[in-house]
Amino acid sequence: MLIPRFKRYLLTGVLTVLPIGLTVLLFTWIWSQLAALGAPIVAGLARLLDPWAPQASVLLRDSVFTGAVGVALVVAAVYCIGWVASNVLGRRLLNWVDATMERLPVVAQVHGAIRKTLAALQTQPTSGQRVVLIPFPSSEMLTVGLVTRVFRDSHSGREVAAVYVPTTPNPTSGYLEIVPMELVQDTGWSVDQAMTFIISGGTVGPDELPFDRVHLPTPESTATSTQEKPQP
Repeated sequence: MLIPRFKRYLLTGVLTVLPIGLTVLLFTWIWSQLAALGAPIVAGLARLLDPWAPQASVLLRDSVFTGAVGVALVVAAVYCIGWVASNVLGRRLLNWVDATMERLPVVAQVHGAIRKTLAALQTQPTSGQRVVLIPFPSSEMLTVGLVTRVFRDSHSGREVAAVYVPTTPNPTSGYLEIVPMELVQDTGWSVDQAMTFIISGGTVGPDELPFDRVHLPTPESTATSTQEKPQP
């Protein structure tokens, strides 16, 4: 009895601590990256304060304080960039930067792809929902995808969708599938719900999803069944 109980409690403890530990590791990594970005600015401020306020300079050189100031500076800088980008002058400046980036070889392809992808994820496609289910990797399975674009087949004129299928638990990598619109099932989920569902491996998300497709009778099938119906 002691060994099974020990195993059960140990497994329960691991499952309890694991989400907390992964969350702490994620935020620690984000904090370290932001602190590293702001560290050169903090070091420059410390050198400027050396002749005038040596005590403040020493405080800035403290590792914990340096990280906190670095993170605050990066967040403030990103906020200021967002504020500037919302103004007319800021938009003109960003357009000039985009035009400059598009003239650079290799950089133009990478920058253009990233910018278009982010713009596509921020706008609703002209047809269908953003978060969908598509048959992948086989017709018996469905996977969550994000519609990035809807367009028409050049031969038949039928609507098809470009669907990005993120991978679990890292949604930044995935597959791009071209799927006929009749195989795309709307979920009614938001992008945030879909990302949470994917990152958590399906453990966190809505309680229901439209897995079984409702087969509605088509005019052709109705006509065929009427013709095959025996006459009295």
